[in-house]
Amino acid sequence: MKVIKTNHKWSELQRYWELFYVLVERSLKVRYRGSLLGVYWSLLNPLLMTALYTAIFGATFKSYYNNSTRDYILAAFTGLVVSHFFSSSTNQALVSVVENGVLLNKIRLPMGIFPVSMIGANVFQFCLGMLPVLAIVTLVKSHSLVNVAALLIPLLSLTLTCTGIGFFVSALYVFFRDLPYFYELVTFVLWMSSPVFYPAEIVPPAVEKLLMFNPLVPIIESVRQISLSGALPDIILMGKAGISSSLILAFGWILFRKWQEQFMDLI
Repeated sequence: MKVIKTNHKWSELQRYWELFYVLVERSLKVRYRGSLLGVYWSLLNPLLMTALYTAIFGATFKSYYNNSTRDYILAAFTGLVVSHFFSSSTNQALVSVVENGVLLNKIRLPMGIFPVSMIGANVFQFCLGMLPVLAIVTLVKSHSLVNVAALLIPLLSLTLTCTGIGFFVSALYVFFRDLPYFYELVTFVLWMSSPVFYPAEIVPPAVEKLLMFNPLVPIIESVRQISLSGALPDIILMGKAGISSSLILAFGWILFRKWQEQFMDLI
């Protein structure tokens, strides 16, 4: 009996993996059909925004980065990499269940696979585009393969955070179809309250207490510490990011599972 149950679980996992692979592949093909650069377009937004922020704020904020414009450029780029991944992946996950409503009405499928596949498509895109650049920057600044490997830990936290929020917003969108307009405001607030183009040191103490509720802050700070400080990875920073992302993932998944029984009546 145990062997039968084990084989059944293995076949279920294999089926989920195959479905996940198909959905990720479909998402990437639709997104970049006819594109010259394909997934490498994902680098364009952070690079252009980094150039813009450097032109506007570089001279003002470089004193917080060893009085170096180059260090400010790298700090702004790392912050933008995190915020851009978060925004694009969660926005795509938000509509994933409703957009596949026709498919769900024809075939019985695990609904959670749709937001997860959107995150997976963005992770694949990230690994081909932004991750190699971050790894090179980390190696040049830290001269340590340990830091390059440790870079994966806060990026895993970023993925878990996006997945948890993806579960939550995709479930909420089934009930509230005007959610994308509100979520644009939420992502803007998260972006402005994250030290993307400005150093965390300039934030007033009263406001700094509110930033602890922004899940992107410990991730951005951890990525920057690993990539740019030249010191060994800060375990405390990585731990904060990991704990925060795990709680968000659990919260999103619990609510998704709780609400999904009502989905078919609404999509």
